[in-house]
Amino acid sequence: MTDTHISLAHGNGGRLMRELIEGLIADSLGDRLLDIENDAARIDLDQRDAELLITTDGFTVKPLEFPGGDIGSLAVHGTVNDLAVSGATPHYLSLNLFIEEGLEVSLLQRLLCSLAKAAGEAGVKIACGDTKVVPRGEGSGVYFATTGVGLRPKSLQLGFSHIQPDDRILVSGPIGDHGIAVMLAREQFGLRGDVRSDAASVLAFTRTASEFSGLRYMRDPTRGGLATVLHELHRATGLGVRVYEPQLPIRDQVKTVCEMLGYDPHYLACEGRVVAIIAADQADSLLQRWQQLPNGGRAALIGQLNRHDTGVVLETELGGERVLEELEDDPLPRIC
Repeated sequence: MTDTHISLAHGNGGRLMRELIEGLIADSLGDRLLDIENDAARIDLDQRDAELLITTDGFTVKPLEFPGGDIGSLAVHGTVNDLAVSGATPHYLSLNLFIEEGLEVSLLQRLLCSLAKAAGEAGVKIACGDTKVVPRGEGSGVYFATTGVGLRPKSLQLGFSHIQPDDRILVSGPIGDHGIAVMLAREQFGLRGDVRSDAASVLAFTRTASEFSGLRYMRDPTRGGLATVLHELHRATGLGVRVYEPQLPIRDQVKTVCEMLGYDPHYLACEGRVVAIIAADQADSLLQRWQQLPNGGRAALIGQLNRHDTGVVLETELGGERVLEELEDDPLPRIC
């Protein structure tokens, strides 16, 4: 492909679209891509001891590239992680590209190569996809949409219904990194920092957690952050949720930016973290295992469920209590 920018003709089904798909998209995705010759691809998932899981997601982050990631790797991590926290091993993704007229081809190639690298690290193939080009001003550069397919052992049963009073709450690493990294990358506040997005596959954490018989539930705290996951737990189980502020892993840089701009890190998105609910007598063992994993050094046991709290309660460093209300506003739009 010799063009330097995307035009509407790259989406018209003719020669330019063929060059875009064959000369850029397929070339960038390399061996992660299964088939571009047919309208449907065959995938082999016939396993009697496992059940099929499927998830779908869309990605509209702005800017398209940010410290620690970009929309390409984010599309893989976001989809893979949704399967992983459900207890599944991801195998295949579909990929839809909505490209805005005028996008630099070199930027699109970087995003696709990043996507391919993330897919390779997660062990997934791109089974099928579609490409559309929209007029200038209607696409914010590029949107990605993905569908993920994976397999979960039938013996692994996770869900709200398994959660019990006194179960413990663990998080696999510092919260709020992604939200702050994207916000700083926009430079809309004239601030700069060295915070990097936590965007990554969480498969190592979920596979480790799945080895524990007392594992009840897992979730990745993306939009709405940790606080939103805690509210989902409260609503679904009717149990109180108590978290301990001194035990919450939050980077000093994230705290500083939040204090300056009035954000609350409990509500900021993560893209490479897991919240796990596990039986009290197995929580310390899981924590130790997580802390031994790469990127797991700051995993923490942050709270528990109970019958007496009537909502989500944060126990502060000074021994007081603060109710974490459910998120209503959208403090950082277009972050995933």
